[in-house]
Amino acid sequence: MIGSEVRVGKRPDGALEQDILRVLWSTAEAMMPGEVLGRLDVDLAYTSVSTVLTRLYEKGLVTRDRQGRGFAYRAALSESELAARRMGEVLTSVADRKAVLVGFVDSLTKRDIKSLRAMVQEHGP
Repeated sequence: MIGSEVRVGKRPDGALEQDILRVLWSTAEAMMPGEVLGRLDVDLAYTSVSTVLTRLYEKGLVTRDRQGRGFAYRAALSESELAARRMGEVLTSVADRKAVLVGFVDSLTKRDIKSLRAMVQEHGP
């Protein structure tokens, strides 16, 4: 099961999408909505999972293949690719990119900063 507890009450925006993507990232196989539901640690209707999968498809975050009368889904991007895309979207949405980058670097651990420096040196300016 993905997740460690049953959630009660209103979930943050995008939380169900993120949980469903985690399920899809956990396997290379395409999954039917019922299979995804079976791996979620939340009490949901099949139609809720199916609706979220359709939305993720429309956003280009999952692909789908016809299987019988329904669709089987798989993640279109890896977790790291999606995170990089989201970081790029944040940077393009702000007027002061430098301030955002400074804030981001200030939030990193020393280990992350060391890794970031090595990547910048490897990939160049």
